[in-house]
Amino acid sequence: MSTHPETSAEKLARLKRELDTVPTLPGVYLWKDAEGNVIYVGKAKQLRARMRQYVNFQDERAKIPLLVDQIQSFDYVVVENEHESLILENNLIKQYAPFFNADLKDDKSYPFIALTTDDVFPAIKYTREKRKEGTKYFGPFTDSRAAREMVDVARKVVPLCSASCAEWRRIKRLEDKGSLDAFLGKEGVRPCFDSHVGLGPGACCGAITPEEYRKNVKRISRFLAGNHNEFISELTDEMREAAAELDFERAGRIKGRIDTIKSLSQKQHAVTSQNMFADVIGFFREETITGVHVLMIREGRIINSNEFILNKGTNVVDEDLMHSFLLRYYDVTTSIPREVIVRALPEDADAMSQWLTEKLASKHGAKVRFVAPEKGEKADLLAMAEVNARHSLMRYKVRTNYDDQRINKALLQLESALALDKPPQRIECFDVSTNHGSYTVASMVVFENGKPAKNQYRRFKIKAQLDEANDFLSMQEVMERRYSRKNMEDQRFGAKPDLIILDGGRPQLNAVLEMFDKMGIDDIALCGLAKRDEELFVPWQDSGPVVLPGGSASLYLVKQVRDEAHRFAITFHRELRDKGMTLSVLDEVAGLGPVRKKALKKEFKSFARLKAATLDELKAVRGVPDEVACELYKVLRQYNGELEEKELFGQEE
Repeated sequence: MSTHPETSAEKLARLKRELDTVPTLPGVYLWKDAEGNVIYVGKAKQLRARMRQYVNFQDERAKIPLLVDQIQSFDYVVVENEHESLILENNLIKQYAPFFNADLKDDKSYPFIALTTDDVFPAIKYTREKRKEGTKYFGPFTDSRAAREMVDVARKVVPLCSASCAEWRRIKRLEDKGSLDAFLGKEGVRPCFDSHVGLGPGACCGAITPEEYRKNVKRISRFLAGNHNEFISELTDEMREAAAELDFERAGRIKGRIDTIKSLSQKQHAVTSQNMFADVIGFFREETITGVHVLMIREGRIINSNEFILNKGTNVVDEDLMHSFLLRYYDVTTSIPREVIVRALPEDADAMSQWLTEKLASKHGAKVRFVAPEKGEKADLLAMAEVNARHSLMRYKVRTNYDDQRINKALLQLESALALDKPPQRIECFDVSTNHGSYTVASMVVFENGKPAKNQYRRFKIKAQLDEANDFLSMQEVMERRYSRKNMEDQRFGAKPDLIILDGGRPQLNAVLEMFDKMGIDDIALCGLAKRDEELFVPWQDSGPVVLPGGSASLYLVKQVRDEAHRFAITFHRELRDKGMTLSVLDEVAGLGPVRKKALKKEFKSFARLKAATLDELKAVRGVPDEVACELYKVLRQYNGELEEKELFGQEE
């Protein structure tokens, strides 16, 4: 018995019925495609309500229609609370790498500093290895040189074996064979070079016991975590104790370590007099790529800064992007702050805080909290992180030639999506701006090879007499003027475009097609860009718009072109409107003729300064009588919206 393929409406109806059995408990849900592949993982305080938002299209994220179109089934896992769902969500995203999750990370493996804690004599090393059991990691560091230097500094402060030392590797082999105890009992073993220069504690020659060595491991862990002040205090006590015992050699070594820590602190930028332990996370986003900068502040100083480029993901909203980055970053780092400073609090800030508090495991009971400051020192730090994120992104784009690659991809995608004969090397975009039919203008911006050609921008004053806004008639006038035979032959207008983009949907496109039909133009590709859903309407498709993939290079370019045309039109419209308003306002003032207007212009230079003038300043203008100055002041205050009706038309006190 054959069955007909399930329609979209039938699929949605089936999913809604199946969702009736989902519990109203916290948990994690997994949407699957027709092949059973997990394509999205999410968490919810109440599973049924959250999952229904997808199939009822109540979630306004742009990727939802495309996601729902591919959903065929689902799974879910019930947990005890939102905190558990956060951890499970992170694990499942790492396991399945779903296409629709904001798994935004570049391809680099970041360096860490590691301690091999499972060894009898744990060693320190710089590494990019995948995480191993029995090894404690500090980082990540996005500056490999800084990570290597930190290993050297740490060993000067607390002598510890290096994993690259040949003698330590020999001890490691003996430990693996179970014969280390016999080796440790030997006498007369020569120490390694690091022991001679004070970087190693002498484990290879029996100069330190495993118990004493473990104390060094704990110390270096605290040092790498940024707890320097507490560490200096402890070393100072040891130095005084050694001096009191007349062990001046040991006291001198300890003083050298203290000086090393203090010199390191002097290099680190002091940001606050308070004992601030915080991560400040700044984002700078373009639609298809994001720079992230993390300032690590410990004991009021920036001890490290990390930068990341998030360049894998499509159409990810800011909230999802931040959520994904926080999960990824704090899953790998071992340096947990007491505060995470961000521009906006995550939706699941409480669950995130609980998760990080458990990772912090403070013996003093400290909790991790998220902060979104609006002013003050923390807001200034956040602004600094965002500036650095912007520069991180710019450096990455220059280093990888990112913009040119994206532009080439965008032009090829537009060629395919709009059925063009070739990639649109020259794009002209038009927008109309008006105020209920007054000061109506239009802009023309030009993009050549995907980049603005500002010397070819043009702006038009609409000549048609309009009693109200009429974008269609205005656009027809602009098309008739721009693409007239005379202007098409004028080199100042440049070559014929490969594509015209109209800021408007199907009605705007039809109006231009009507004008082109009258002008006999049929060899220029046209499309209308609808503002609401970023849809492209084309002449050859009546069934509906062309929808460019969310987050694609082509959509980014089209929106960039449209936004530039809108900006250019608005700027010209405001210039004309302000100029017209200036003239009309001054014309309302009795006794203010051309000579006195000229005197005011000479005195104040601009209308903005004239609007801000006080009554005394107006009276002080040479050639302007006091009564005229008073009338002008009253009109200007009315223009600025500062007087109530009774003040404007009543008696002055």
